Amino acid sequence: MRELLVEPDRPAAGGELENGLRYYVLVDELELGQGMLCESYGVKVTAPDGEEASVRNITVRPERIDRLLELLQRNQVPPVALRDVIDDWL
Repeated sequence: MRELLVEPDRPAAGGELENGLRYYVLVDELELGQGMLCESYGVKVTAPDGEEASVRNITVRPERIDRLLELLQRNQVPPVALRDVIDDWL
């Protein structure tokens, strides 16, 4: 699994939003059978106090994970609310 930090539109120092939240794309490989693989995308949120949450394998479509990350950043979703927001989004 790889973690890719998503730079916010309005960053403070260090790639963080003003509230210190950081958002990541999680990239996994899923085996489809017969030796075929595809990338699967998830998200992770970290807070300055060390709290973090992640949800893997949300979608295989890069444009969908981009839209989800925009929503998370725009609404400054904290780790504690990540699962609920994703459940509603799906």
